[in-house]
Amino acid sequence: MLGFTQNYIIPYALALKASVTQIGLLSSIPNAVMASTQLFSPFLSEKAGSRKSFIVPLAFVHGLTWIPVLLTVYIFPTQQVWWLIFFITLGTIFDSMSATPWSSMMADLVPEEVRGRYFSSRSRIAGFVAMIFSFIAGGILQAFTKNVFTGFSIILGGAFVSRCFSVYFLAQMDEPQAAITTKNNQQSIFKLSSILGSTNTGKFILYSALINFAANIAGPFFSVYMLRDLKMNYLTYVIIASTATLVTLLCLPYWGKRVDRFGNIKVLKFTSWLIPLIPIMWLVSANVYYLCFAQVISGFAWAGFNLAVGLFIYDATPAENRTRYIALHYAMMYGGISLGSLLGGIITPHLPVLKQSNLITIFLISGLARLVIVLIFLPRISEVRPVPKINTKEFLFSSTDLTELKNFGKHWRNRRQ
Repeated sequence: MLGFTQNYIIPYALALKASVTQIGLLSSIPNAVMASTQLFSPFLSEKAGSRKSFIVPLAFVHGLTWIPVLLTVYIFPTQQVWWLIFFITLGTIFDSMSATPWSSMMADLVPEEVRGRYFSSRSRIAGFVAMIFSFIAGGILQAFTKNVFTGFSIILGGAFVSRCFSVYFLAQMDEPQAAITTKNNQQSIFKLSSILGSTNTGKFILYSALINFAANIAGPFFSVYMLRDLKMNYLTYVIIASTATLVTLLCLPYWGKRVDRFGNIKVLKFTSWLIPLIPIMWLVSANVYYLCFAQVISGFAWAGFNLAVGLFIYDATPAENRTRYIALHYAMMYGGISLGSLLGGIITPHLPVLKQSNLITIFLISGLARLVIVLIFLPRISEVRPVPKINTKEFLFSSTDLTELKNFGKHWRNRRQ
């Protein structure tokens, strides 16, 4: 489902003649809704009796919302972009409400000592599948260049079918019964949010939200820059967009091992210093090969950052309040994404032009904003579990990695012989 959609909703909107401001709203409004639904998701999932009985119906209804997204171009003669924003937002409501109880259930299912390796492996499989179908979608759109909405109908129909399969597998999952009945010392989300600035977990949540805010000042507009300003075809676009995904898949085992051995914060701190460089790299050149290189850096950095962010919230929260902490984390994160996208969409048309595009200017602003946030907040966050003290060289090139590399080389030489 993600392969068919995550790189193609903005191109779909551009095909419907969306403006830069509307592209910003297409990202900001659904994420604002995601932020608000997180505040009520724990309460509603508890009322449902179990997390799984809450997740599965929501996932099915989310799948159904791809149908009106597909039909937007055919049933609405005017205001098509606004209808698209409405239906994407509607689907986001059902999808986001299931995210918090799903994360809570996964935290109970996966033992702490293997979370890094498990989630990196899981993300690698999911990302590999998404990348394959993203290439398939790009090929479909390229084949239907003269009738592009037929191509979009095919890939959005594929998203609906894929979501139906995912609902089936969600329904097969087991839910840990012991975790459901843990209700001692629970606190409300509003109580937890009142102490964000005074606790280690709260500072981490603020940092994650602000980084996502700064990243999404520019995030929705890389697609616009490639398709509108650089006039790339869909196949070139998906190659560049998928480069980051491919690198992420290759790097996830690397980061997963480091999270398990050395802790989330070491990974978070190292990758955080790379993240401000990513949008600034787009100022240097519009060459396709160079942009693929920029995406390599992006995939490497965001793979470690997102893995560490996702797992730290599991380590740092007590079981009785984990669902609420996760909900607050998602609410703040999606709120940051929403505000960043909204700000980018509003100010970009009024920015001065750099290198024939005002989108280059918003990339620069996003990079500088990320750097300021890293400088202010990153030193204030500390690890919550005991981890060994190591230097940067040991962190990046551990003896285990060298041993695995030697074993791989030996295995390859033996096969050749």
